[in-house]
Amino acid sequence: MIKPPVPPDEADRLRSLRGLRVLDTPPEERYDRVTRLARRLFEVPIALVSFVDERRQWFKSRQGLDVAETPREISFCAHAILQDGIFVVPDSYADERFRGSPLVTAYPNIRFYAGRPVHAPDGARVGTLCLMDHEVRELDPEDLHLFDDLGALVEEEFRNLELITTDELTGITNRRGLRSIAVHTLALCRRVGRPATLVLLDLDGFKQVNDTLGHAAGDELLKDFSRHLLDAFRDSDVVARLGGDEFCVLLSGTDEETAARPLDHLRERLAAARAAPAGVPPIRFSAGAARYDPARHPTVDELLADADRAMYEVKRARSAARS
Repeated sequence: MIKPPVPPDEADRLRSLRGLRVLDTPPEERYDRVTRLARRLFEVPIALVSFVDERRQWFKSRQGLDVAETPREISFCAHAILQDGIFVVPDSYADERFRGSPLVTAYPNIRFYAGRPVHAPDGARVGTLCLMDHEVRELDPEDLHLFDDLGALVEEEFRNLELITTDELTGITNRRGLRSIAVHTLALCRRVGRPATLVLLDLDGFKQVNDTLGHAAGDELLKDFSRHLLDAFRDSDVVARLGGDEFCVLLSGTDEETAARPLDHLRERLAAARAAPAGVPPIRFSAGAARYDPARHPTVDELLADADRAMYEVKRARSAARS
């Protein structure tokens, strides 16, 4: 095993890392969403967002790993931050820098590693988005492009730290956060030829709840609906509140037909919870879905507009059926 050297810009790098104020903070959905997506797209057992400080690599997000940090001197990520490009170790047993590392010879038994350095807004390499496997692997050029795009998602979240991207009432992503995340998510789907679908949801009769029971009851209903949304959809889907009683979900790797399944699950959850809040009517919603088409949807707003039109078609059809 060879210990990683210290970068020449170490003092400035550490200053940038501390400026992010992420070290030793709780897990956050903004980073967990990326590592879940990376783990699923590359079919690896472990995906991490790792930050390297003076003495350790600390994991802000970890999928498939039970430890929160490891010493810097044995870390793969401390080698990865020495360069701008993606750092790949196809077989740790054949690499003198790592073959004797306890991370290779014992848990988590790393055989393959890929680390994409992630940069703070000032350009400093503060950590990595990394993949790990227990088997020898290679990444082809298309894999490298995809992995680079995922790393850009992490860097976008660093920039978002300076913006308000979370809905204060429900704790889920807001409209601004959705736009930021969707730009990268849709680019990834376009690059790898996978579908993406945006579902727009509108609560039925919400104004009546506010008017008859008060805004406090309306706020509780919005929070309940947000929790049911998060439970009904996949961890890698982007759930957002656009404002008022309007919500949306962006599903990567999913067509309209497949997107209907979690909507059915959501209806089942809401039906089962009908008797919960005393005096509050059952939550009902209308939903419309639009499949992402790069030619038709050059921006996220065009995709939202198509989903909005689909939702109001559902409302009109329902109204016509009642009359």
